[in-house]
Amino acid sequence: MGYGVPVTEPTGRRERKKAQTRQSLADAALRLFLDRGYDQVGVKDVADAADVSVTTLFKYFPSKEALVFDQDDDIEAALVAAVRERAPGRSIPQALREHILLGQSRLAVHTADPRFAAFTRMVEDTPALRDHAHRMWTRHEAALARAIAAEAGAPAGDVACAALARFALEARVLVRRHTDPRRAAEESFALLEHGWAALHPDS
Repeated sequence: MGYGVPVTEPTGRRERKKAQTRQSLADAALRLFLDRGYDQVGVKDVADAADVSVTTLFKYFPSKEALVFDQDDDIEAALVAAVRERAPGRSIPQALREHILLGQSRLAVHTADPRFAAFTRMVEDTPALRDHAHRMWTRHEAALARAIAAEAGAPAGDVACAALARFALEARVLVRRHTDPRRAAEESFALLEHGWAALHPDS
């Protein structure tokens, strides 16, 4: 569903058509899953609702679970970009803090959508979706750790880079749950900044 995640608008007629098909599939899946229940809907039901073949559906989404997390790749790309494209003089923890706060502000707009609570319940109540979300989270952590290591000039598998990636993603959860998200982000990342600066003062 990808609430709060900025999406780059595609350019070119072919790319726009592909994006429209992907969005139609994601919208149809969400509507059917929320109306009938995730386990009661098959991929053919989603394909039929979007007026495409099952083969076409699988060109856009490799699994039924992926239909639920339709902006998975965008989330990961945005995290990596926050590190790689940060402003000169901005540390990696600072860039991640601002990225998470930006996502939080976008998320706040969507929480009024009645589907948001239903979507959250569906994920929490469906073992297959919980497992997929965990795998997705682990993948994001690995990609973020690689980006941090590359920017810091650290070797692949560097423990400090892996730790920063993990703690930053965990802080994202804490920020979303806190009554004062900005305060939670500032305090959480102040701790990360202090520890990171001791090891990598130039990044």
